[in-house]
Amino acid sequence: MITTFAPHAKQVWFAFLDLFLPTRCLRCGEILDATVGLCHDCWQPLTFLQGPCCQCCGLPFASDIGEAGLCAACIAKAPAFAQARAALLYNDHSSPLILAFKYNDRTDAAMPFAQWMASAGHTLLERAEVIIPVPLHWTRLVKRRYNQAALLAHSLSKLSGVPNLPHGLKRIKPTPKLGRLSPSQRKRLLAGAFDISKAASAHIEGKTVLLVDDVYTTGITLEACSKILLAAGASQVLVLTLCRRLRSDVSGLQVTEPSETLTNNF
Repeated sequence: MITTFAPHAKQVWFAFLDLFLPTRCLRCGEILDATVGLCHDCWQPLTFLQGPCCQCCGLPFASDIGEAGLCAACIAKAPAFAQARAALLYNDHSSPLILAFKYNDRTDAAMPFAQWMASAGHTLLERAEVIIPVPLHWTRLVKRRYNQAALLAHSLSKLSGVPNLPHGLKRIKPTPKLGRLSPSQRKRLLAGAFDISKAASAHIEGKTVLLVDDVYTTGITLEACSKILLAAGASQVLVLTLCRRLRSDVSGLQVTEPSETLTNNF
């Protein structure tokens, strides 16, 4: 009797929730038919980065320059990480989603965001042997109550089956918010800010590590974390972020319309 009643009771419960607590668009608040998500008007303007890009750091290109194409920065100096990819362009359309996820408790967006990231970085996930998020300092974690990068890493691990080490890295030095700082200011503030946790060392020795964060801006935070992981014995570090922030617009940036494998899973 219990086994036959439980599924029916679950359906009734979800119908009750849909009636009195309807799902709303994460960005504008419009009532949706889906379980959780974005309305059509908020979904359409998002720019997914699935076009040509630097084969190392993932910087979007306006045109395809070949499979081995590198941006000027990576030609001048290769980053510590081997490869980086991002799902979305960070702009006026995507930033409200990211900021709500990061600061306003929209943790329900973690899995859909991770699905977008998994699509953009599927070749990285295939090579990854362990996933590690960029950490928050404990003082900021107490204030914010959760680490958005850790939520994305956890969801990516569930999607891919790649083991997740949520405390693989630790932030040992508090830093101010870096969003409006120059690359040189960021680099100076982040010097000595990260370390490897003792428990993680044995799990990353000789492994390909997928480093996860919400936004790639200058790459300096990701660079600092990558150097720590490599010094601790990782064979290589790959980077996967939800968004890529560009200092200036890429003229003629080619983007791909959401495909059958990258749909509005919200």
